[in-house]
Amino acid sequence: MEMHQLRYAVAVARTGNFSRAAEQCHVSQPSLSQQIQKLELELGELLFERTRRETRTTSHGEAFLRHAIRILEEVDAAKREAHEAKELLSGSVSIGVIPTIAPYLLPRVMAAFAKKFPEVEMIVQEETTANLLKLLHGYEVDLAIVSLPFETEHLTIENLLTEELFLALPQAHPLVSKRIIKPSDLDQESMIVMKEGHCLGDQILSFCNRAKLRPKISFRSTQLETIQSLVCSGMGISLIPAMALQSGKKETPAYRSLGDQKPLRSIVIARPIKRPLGRAVSEFIKTLFAANIRSRARRKS
Repeated sequence: MEMHQLRYAVAVARTGNFSRAAEQCHVSQPSLSQQIQKLELELGELLFERTRRETRTTSHGEAFLRHAIRILEEVDAAKREAHEAKELLSGSVSIGVIPTIAPYLLPRVMAAFAKKFPEVEMIVQEETTANLLKLLHGYEVDLAIVSLPFETEHLTIENLLTEELFLALPQAHPLVSKRIIKPSDLDQESMIVMKEGHCLGDQILSFCNRAKLRPKISFRSTQLETIQSLVCSGMGISLIPAMALQSGKKETPAYRSLGDQKPLRSIVIARPIKRPLGRAVSEFIKTLFAANIRSRARRKS
């Protein structure tokens, strides 16, 4: 059984005529008829009832053609994907990302993408959310990985993940030994947060406002690693995204969940709504989602 025989049979079924089917398939009618006969002999069944006026599909032919159409569609899809993959040998993807995500999420994603598409250049710009929105609207980046909330007008938003913000405490802090920690336990604590303009700092302060807390802002920093080092040294407490929790280091904060009242942050992929989604950008987004799924599976195992 040959692929061209399947195409000929489908063409005959759709046109109801051997001559028209031959024209569509760019072959002579005798050649097409011969191939259909060979196919029928191989199957041991007639696919078509032939009369002078028309050609009808038999019941056996209808059953066979359903499978033939599916096979041809799968083959065409495979050819398209192979062709698109061949075309994706060069080009670039410009990625904007906030600093509280970049070092924890991007390395494994970029490594996976580079392995699959080694000739595609990846350009990363770490900026605050406000600056990334300007770059998006100016078409200076293809996509941005950011945390809600922000103004989403004229942007396409895809939810990537939601993660918990864990309470980070000095190891000797009294709250470390407490079985259940409530937001009210944090009132009047010295808190270390991100510098103004960084969305994580705003999210933490917003959580404090909702919980009616009055934290004492002791330090501000532009780096989560610096914040965690300050927590370890006893300079205050903080809220740290799950992806940034330290492990395997000699000295780390004590991390605790706030249970049912835990703060969360939503991480999304933002793109200009009027900018066509290129092949390279589409593949990078697929890699982002695949890496997130694998990460969640590892955490559960």
